[in-house]
Amino acid sequence: MLRLMRDYATSWLIKLLLGAIVIVFIFWGVGSFQERRAGRVAVVNGQPIDVAAFNRTYSNLIEQYRQRFGSNLTDDMLQMFGVKKQALESIVNQELLHQEAQKLKFRVSEAELAEAIRQIPAFQDAGSFDPRRYNAVLTQLRLSPEEFEAFQQEAMMIDRLRTFMLGNVKVSEGEARAWYDWQDAEVNLDYVRLTPESYVDIELAPEALKAYYEKHQDNYKTEPQVRAAYLVFNFDAYQDRVSVAEDDLRDYYDLHSSEFEKPETAEARHILFKLDEGASAEDAAKLKQKAIEVLKLAQAGQDFAELAKQFSECPSKERGGFLGAFTRDAMVAPFAEKAFSMKAGEISEPVRTQFGWHIIKLEKINPAVVETLDQAKAGILQKLKAERAKSMAFDDAEAAYEASTDGKDLAKLAQHLNLPLQTTGFFSRQGAEIDLTEADRFAAEAFELAPMAISDIQDFGDGYYLLQATEKKPAQVQPLETVAAAVRADLLRERQAEQAGKDAEALLAEVRQGKSLNQAAARFNATPAETGFFKRNAAIPEIGSEQEVAATAFELNAEKPLPENVIKGAEGVYVIRFKARRAPEADGFEGKKAEIEATLLQQKKSRIYSEWLGQIRSQSEITYEENYQE
Repeated sequence: MLRLMRDYATSWLIKLLLGAIVIVFIFWGVGSFQERRAGRVAVVNGQPIDVAAFNRTYSNLIEQYRQRFGSNLTDDMLQMFGVKKQALESIVNQELLHQEAQKLKFRVSEAELAEAIRQIPAFQDAGSFDPRRYNAVLTQLRLSPEEFEAFQQEAMMIDRLRTFMLGNVKVSEGEARAWYDWQDAEVNLDYVRLTPESYVDIELAPEALKAYYEKHQDNYKTEPQVRAAYLVFNFDAYQDRVSVAEDDLRDYYDLHSSEFEKPETAEARHILFKLDEGASAEDAAKLKQKAIEVLKLAQAGQDFAELAKQFSECPSKERGGFLGAFTRDAMVAPFAEKAFSMKAGEISEPVRTQFGWHIIKLEKINPAVVETLDQAKAGILQKLKAERAKSMAFDDAEAAYEASTDGKDLAKLAQHLNLPLQTTGFFSRQGAEIDLTEADRFAAEAFELAPMAISDIQDFGDGYYLLQATEKKPAQVQPLETVAAAVRADLLRERQAEQAGKDAEALLAEVRQGKSLNQAAARFNATPAETGFFKRNAAIPEIGSEQEVAATAFELNAEKPLPENVIKGAEGVYVIRFKARRAPEADGFEGKKAEIEATLLQQKKSRIYSEWLGQIRSQSEITYEENYQE
């Protein structure tokens, strides 16, 4: 079956979104199926793990952090996250799982593997496996079919191992109920908040500023900077060199027919009356009645757009409630079902969704259509020209990269290849000083390079780039006179926080001695308040998201109404006192049961899996190369 897939595959290049494949590659790393070259990072039960597998896994982890933190990602953050150790442990765990699967004689047949590959969306067109797309995707990943199939077979085998280990894990109704009773319990507090900013009479002596500066000099460093040279292979510059035949347009149209199917859409306005998803039936009924009153105004002939501007709580109110054209799956089910069942000009009764009550006015329905080849030609031509221009740019960038492997200076390489060399001034890790489309990514790549090192080929949106870090400036401590204002502000904040903390501790001590919260707070010009009931891990009414306040609150009760210590939060220092607790509604469990059981099941599986893997590790012989133990 797999041989047939390859026999029918062609070399026609199709650029695709590779999400379904990339996710698996990022998790496991690719490299355990590359040749085991000299150089290893670890040995697991006698089986060496090579540097190539480590490097790829390490790079994938860095890319994940870069996507999460963007230009804010720094070398210090990578060190703090222990990315090197994460990569090493990931590939060690992979090898352990592989060995365990072999011990238990798990196998994946050729037929099972072929069927699994057929089901991967990245290899499909209009829901069916496309051999040409299969070949094109693997070409993009620089993998042979044999390498990818070996990788996929390994992943499937390990997945079977996980299923075998965790398939019988269950969550009882009693466990779910206990979780519901714990998670949905509510507590009410009295509290006093002392805000540091209210302490405005603090004086700062010059010697105190100097002492603070000397103790915290690392806070007043300049940012490290780098200067770079680069070659850019701009995609647009290749457009004129691209030719697209008529047959190519038809082939693309035939292979991507689903792209030219325009689904049915509706155009509508709405008026939203917001309601929390967990609101009581009484609150829902009250708000529905308000919606009905507005509906009567619309039915009486008042302009719907004006009513939306006046009453709607959706951002679309500024456009008279107009939502534009939308497909069925673009809206939540109750809203979509109603909108697509109406006639143009019709106004609905109030419709309940997770967002609240909606009154919908349908403007029109746009029927589904399929673009003809003639209608689609211009768009296909533009797309194919862009893809082929990008491919040509990559070929030239790759040739330049290969020529750079002998360690040439990028300026000499540019001269040798007759290419224009671009240079930058010094810039920081955020790249704000660089006039490029994706300056933050450019800067991040430049900072990863050793001095005078040349990067791999980088895609920064408008072209492929080769970078060289030509000069680096380390961070330097700025003199006190330069940063005096910042030092003063920082020291003032510290002293204000210290004073607020001391006063809060004194206030708590007085309450412990028998004073009321009102009496104790008055001495510090503060006013007690009540939070109202709130749940664990929820925002606290009148306070907001203060996790330590919430955690401490659920440790208190009528016998122990006061905490051991004051609580330092983001918005001030808190003295809290228990007021009341209430259990969750008895009849609310059934509605949340399925969700709770799913959450607990995932947690239990994760814990069991972690313990099982830990046991395997404890019984294995794992040695690490010295350079990879940091």
